[in-house]
This record gives sequence, structure tokens and C-alpha cells, in this order.
Amino acid sequence: MARDTDHDPLYGLIASMSQAAHQDGMVKRSLQAIRTHLDMEVAYVSQFVDDRIVFREVDAPGLEAMVKPGDSRSIDEVYCRHILEGRLPQLIPDTAAEPVAMAMPITRAVPIGKHMSVPIRMPDGSVYGMFCCLGFAADQSLHERDMQMMRVFAELAAFEISRELEAVKMGKEKEDRIRTVIEKNQITMVYQPIWDLNQQRPVGFECLARFTGGPSRSPDKWFMEAAEIGLGTLLELAAIRLAQSSLPSFPDDIYLAVNASPKTILSGELTDTLVGMPAERIVLEITEHAHVEDYEGLLRALEPLRSRGVRLAVDDAGAGFSSLQHILQLRPDVIKLDMALTRHIHLDPARRALASALVAFARNTNSRIVAEGVETASELEALRAIGIEKAQGYFLGRPMPFDDATKLIGQTALTASRVA
Repeated sequence: MARDTDHDPLYGLIASMSQAAHQDGMVKRSLQAIRTHLDMEVAYVSQFVDDRIVFREVDAPGLEAMVKPGDSRSIDEVYCRHILEGRLPQLIPDTAAEPVAMAMPITRAVPIGKHMSVPIRMPDGSVYGMFCCLGFAADQSLHERDMQMMRVFAELAAFEISRELEAVKMGKEKEDRIRTVIEKNQITMVYQPIWDLNQQRPVGFECLARFTGGPSRSPDKWFMEAAEIGLGTLLELAAIRLAQSSLPSFPDDIYLAVNASPKTILSGELTDTLVGMPAERIVLEITEHAHVEDYEGLLRALEPLRSRGVRLAVDDAGAGFSSLQHILQLRPDVIKLDMALTRHIHLDPARRALASALVAFARNTNSRIVAEGVETASELEALRAIGIEKAQGYFLGRPMPFDDATKLIGQTALTASRVA
């Protein structure tokens, strides 16, 4: 069947698909477009795996029983090796004219009357597999212009496949990094004191993870990467277990605050992790800034923890809408003012007004305020003036190793002048 290609709209499709090559399903759409244009029955992308070809994408409407994604064949049963090694041409309008093709059982079994195939080459020059079309009847109208179009689509497929392979490779590297820091104990814990401004002593410490494994980067990037590849809960629980292991070494009136995302709480694994711990000495800080879709589910997951005495804190209050939603929906025991609110609060009436409103809210809801990010004496004095009784920040103490944290408790008489 002859085809008019002088003003073929498929060439416009090639251009648009090239621009959208990053979108999901591009390879599948390529196969469908080229198969329809060339009037073929089957189009597929294969991958060479050892001595077999694996069909990764297939467009063959109504012929799923013959071939579908995931199927495989020996490479000796199909045309691929012969095409790569030059014994068969990439364009075969009529297999009857090719003795090598006619000698292969698959030609009659399918049957294959016409066949077009282009190697899919990766950026390093290696051959991933083949971009193929085949039809049951011969078609002498197929010509080199059709092959040029096939090559364009094969290049688009190669681009998309290489991008996906690179994503898989990067994902594997990320997974290896996360699992390595856990399995090789490359996580350490530092402790930032939380001061009672009236008692002039630390009453708790926020436990913050630090990573000794490479690459060197901030802790939030480690946790972000772990979440990206589905290992966020695993990494958070490893940090929480490390933090809670130090709890018995602190005095009984000192609590530890540990950080957990809603996803980790919803996993249900946190309850088992905290078994055997003095729950009344643990404050669980909700760390995630993103919108929580299922507050009811989160409340159900928190119930067994809170019933045992674990206190709940909402972090970053005043930083945005999501933290306020957390406060309203979860009714925390502790509300932590974000450092963006406490920074320069002595110079900004608007900050003082918002902080004062949160203090009043906390009193009316039987919760407590902890101000984060206190860096100057003036900020601390302004916070105390509006009724805030607990605070943390570099002015009061930077995150410190365990030994320094325990020493600080015994030295409060020497350091209390900062909060006097």
C-alpha cells in the first residue's frame, strides 16, 4: 500500500515528541505512531540481556497473545544479530527476497512479510536493543525515507531510555549511600539544649543527626534523599533509635526531642521503636512542612504513643500555613516557634504580636511554647517579655556531643547568667 509522505503529519509529531521526550510514555507513543504510519502489525523496543532479547515496550493491538512486554526470545531466533552483523538489511520490504530471513523458522511462524529494525544506541555507543516494526504482508512501497523516520524515532527512544537508565543508576547510588550510613553506623547524634527560662536550666535536648559518611552535606539533604527513594522512614528510625539509646544516661527530669515525618509516624514502626522507653521523657517533633492529606490517619497512628505519655511537638510554628494546620488538627503538647519568627523579634512589633498570639493560643489549649533560633540576648529578653518560658538557639547552646550535653547539665550554675 503506497503512502503519501510529502506532507506527512507524522513529521510534525516527531518534532513535538522530541520536545516532550522527558514525558512518561514517549517510547510507547513512538511505537504506536510509527506502526500506524508504516501500516505494520507489530512495533516493539527490545533490550539485549545476555543471549536473549527482552520486549520492553510493545505496540501490537489484538496480538497480545503473540508478544507483550516482558516476553523474551533467544537472540538466535530473531533477526537482531543478523542485522547488527550485516547479514540482513535494516529495511526489508519483502522477506521473501532475503534468503537469510527465509531460512529462519520465525519468518513463517509469525509470519513476517516486511521488517524494519534500527539499533538503539546509548550515549556511550553501546547497543541497548532494537527499535523494530514488522508486518505480515510484504510492502514494496517501503523505502529509505521510511528508514530515516525509523532512525529518528529510535534516537528519541534512545534518549528516553538512557534518561531512565541514568535515573535508575542514580537511584541505586542513593540507596547504597543511605543503606551504607545505616549499616556502618555512620550517623552520630548531637544535642541542642532546651532551656527553662524560669528555672534557668536545660530541661531537655533536641536530638539532631549528623552524618560521617560521604558525601559531606547537611543532614536535611540526607533525609530528603532518603525520602526520594522510599528510605526516609528507615533513616529516620535509625536516627531515633540512636537518640533514644542515650536517654538512660540523662537525668530522669531531662527529656529528649526526636524528629519524625508524618510518613514515618503513619508507618506504625515508630511505636515498636519506642517500646521500653520512658515515654514521658520523649517529645516527638513533626518535621514535615508539606500538607498532610490524612490527619485522621495521623491522629490514629499517634494515639498509642500519646496514650503512653509521648508528647507531641509541632515544629516551625509561624513559618507557614502547613505548620498552623498541624497545630489546629493535631493539638500538640508543644508548639515550637520558628526561628524566622524569633529572629530580630525585639525590633519587629509584627513578630512580637504574632508570637504573643501563639502564646495565648498555647495557654488556652494547654500546650507549651518553645522558641527556636534564639541568637541574641535582646531576642531572648523580648521572648521572655511576652511570656515565653522555654527556648533554644545558638545563644543558649549549639548542638553538642553527648559528653558536652551531660556536662552542661552539671554546669547550669555557671551558664545560667545567659537566661537570667
